Amino acid sequence: MNPSMPSPSTFRREITAVILAGGRAQRMGGIDKGLVILNGKPMVEHVINALRREVDNIFINANRNLEQYRAFGFRVIPDIMDGFQGPLAGMASGMQAARTKYIVTVPCDSPLISDGLVRRLHEAMERENADISSVHDGDRTHPVFALIRCVLLPDLLEFLNAGERKIDRWYARHRLAIAYFDDTPNSFLNVNSPEERADLENKLVAERNQ
Repeated sequence: MNPSMPSPSTFRREITAVILAGGRAQRMGGIDKGLVILNGKPMVEHVINALRREVDNIFINANRNLEQYRAFGFRVIPDIMDGFQGPLAGMASGMQAARTKYIVTVPCDSPLISDGLVRRLHEAMERENADISSVHDGDRTHPVFALIRCVLLPDLLEFLNAGERKIDRWYARHRLAIAYFDDTPNSFLNVNSPEERADLENKLVAERNQ
């Protein structure tokens, strides 16, 4: 192990995972995407199962169906801003609630997250001495998959209170590292419509039956 890297147990305690489930899901017909069943389980449960292998602390950022999300056994954090303000509002809400050095954010509609996501984001951050690290799958970036230092909360609140909502614009204010996942690009597949859910379900069933 690199001597500058924290031990696995320390690493787990330093990071709070925030699952972003606070959107309107308009392309899903307004259905809460985190609660959509895929391969026998709600999509948010697939995400939880991936994250709990790497972190001790998990929050779910949600603005509706709060009791259903609480049933998974984790703290549910509504947006600190009204009106479905987007993923940055969810990030700020998680940072405000966390008692850890970092948060890692992932969307609730990406059920194929692979092992090592958090570790590799942290390695990229440390390597670049950055404030934020985010994902590139070899083809494009996925900015909602990110590791963020919680000391950035005041700056993020200032940004949001000025009416800004674009993730890329906020990231540009800080030192950003990119973690490349071109070896596992499907880890960041997200499900935005009933058709995409059905397609992925069929693929998973086919793989299970092989």
